Amino acid sequence: MEISVIVFPGSNCDRDIAVSLKKFSKKNPKMVWHKESSLPKSDLIVLPGGFSYGDYLRCGSMAANSPIMSEIIKNAESGAYIIGICNGFQILTETNLLPGTLIRNKELSFICKNLSLKVENSESNFTHKYSDKEIIQIPVAHNEGNYFADQKIIDNIEDKNLIAFRYCNQNGEVNDKTNPNGSKNNIAGIINEKGNILGMMPHPERATDKTAGLTDGEKFFISILESIQ
Repeated sequence: MEISVIVFPGSNCDRDIAVSLKKFSKKNPKMVWHKESSLPKSDLIVLPGGFSYGDYLRCGSMAANSPIMSEIIKNAESGAYIIGICNGFQILTETNLLPGTLIRNKELSFICKNLSLKVENSESNFTHKYSDKEIIQIPVAHNEGNYFADQKIIDNIEDKNLIAFRYCNQNGEVNDKTNPNGSKNNIAGIINEKGNILGMMPHPERATDKTAGLTDGEKFFISILESIQ
């Protein structure tokens, strides 16, 4: 199993995700600088959270044009697994590897706290270790996490069960009150139709340590690593 973590100027969660990946895979991921024009053999590619290029112009828009992205797109098309977390999710939408976009939070303020998520699709390569409709606690830290798409796209991802996670409360209620950022249909993470790409705003890599009191991210990493094997 070969894993690559892409590092952009402004990435600040690349080391966090590398620690979690090593914990569950027992291997050191390759840290790949965004200016590289070739990608090592990779079964899994991770676009980490952070503020690539300082979020100038539009979150993820400049990173989406980095040299390494053409190789990532080729790998995605050939079936490699891709995960984009927070800023990584924004980059995936900017490259059209996932539909929709991420815009400013509804209250126009940065959100950094633990939130409840409902596992909407427990059969995907990224979530199969979770139970159906399981409620988990995962931290968020974003200013532009408001998932937006036109109604045709929303209907398509709903109909094809491509929503991985929704924002909810501890009782699993999904409504405007349990929506922290204004995302359409409380969407916190989605999967592509082929099933090899996932983007999510919450940070599962920050929920893999009993010392920190959060472990609900463990099943996420176990799911994807088992899918690769």
